[in-house]
Amino acid sequence: MCPSPISSSGEPHFEPSVLPPAAVPFDAILMAAGAGSRLGHRPKCLLQLDGVPLILRQISALKAAGVDDLVVVLGFYADDIAPLLSGTGVRVVRNPDPAQGQISSQRIGLQQLRGRSNAVLMALADQPLIDSQDLVDLIARFARRQAECLLMFPQVQGQPGNPVIFTPEVRDAVLSADQSIGCRQWRQANRSSARPFDSDNQHYLIDIDTPEDIDSFCRTTGLSLSWPADRKEG
Repeated sequence: MCPSPISSSGEPHFEPSVLPPAAVPFDAILMAAGAGSRLGHRPKCLLQLDGVPLILRQISALKAAGVDDLVVVLGFYADDIAPLLSGTGVRVVRNPDPAQGQISSQRIGLQQLRGRSNAVLMALADQPLIDSQDLVDLIARFARRQAECLLMFPQVQGQPGNPVIFTPEVRDAVLSADQSIGCRQWRQANRSSARPFDSDNQHYLIDIDTPEDIDSFCRTTGLSLSWPADRKEG
């Protein structure tokens, strides 16, 4: 389970990891720049599970999994999200033109990494159930990959999920390519170098894009997602 990211005083708090060290040193980019247009133009990462914003749950999971360098990419709603991240120890970067789309945010995040680790993990801030064990499982499988595998993604019953993890060579290839190239485009163009991590863990598939996704999540898990009071009406 992911340790609680909120202390009794209401401030962000991160407990030391109780998991073994990550199988490979890794950096991470947490994507939180979207417009949430299909959710009434509200920031998906501020949805709360058990009263905790999803973005703080993701940061806690990444820290517990042993991330070295964690960059959070903000765009739309940056002014609303950034204050929540104070004291978390993450590095925040803003996409000055998030309307350009997710690729531009990915590339900004990749540019900010210090490049000291052996792997890069690209995570989404709207996956409510991803916890530190899920991340460690993915990293451990990546550590055992064949040499020709440069990118790995979780796959559940034939469906690709998130987060994805890749080598610094992939990061460099994306950044040296045209501005229209992001991780997905690299993966599509280099299928022989991208391998699935087959799993039955539904956590890797669940993200929140629409009101129907919220309803489905609550119905299938018995858990509740809610908006903070100032976001309930959009």
